[in-house]
Amino acid sequence: MLYDVLQEKRDVILKIADEYGIQNVQIFGSVARLEDGSASDLDLLVEFEKGRSLFDLIRFKQEVEDLLDVKVDVVTENSIHWSMRDEVLNGAIQL
Repeated sequence: MLYDVLQEKRDVILKIADEYGIQNVQIFGSVARLEDGSASDLDLLVEFEKGRSLFDLIRFKQEVEDLLDVKVDVVTENSIHWSMRDEVLNGAIQL
């Protein structure tokens, strides 16, 4: 399960997050629900410090994808569509 891999690589992921000004990393979706399979991607909800750009988000995403060898989707709270907002926020768990 991808969740187990995340726990093993948690410190590395948080170090990468820190490099790009990410203060909070949460998992949501199938991995957070422990329902992921071999074709699952990783959904991350993050919070950036002020002054960071889209490039920081893209670089973070790429580094985590390279580390885990899995597709990663990264969103911020403000970018979540209103129709999914409650489900994402209520289902997110801290990395």
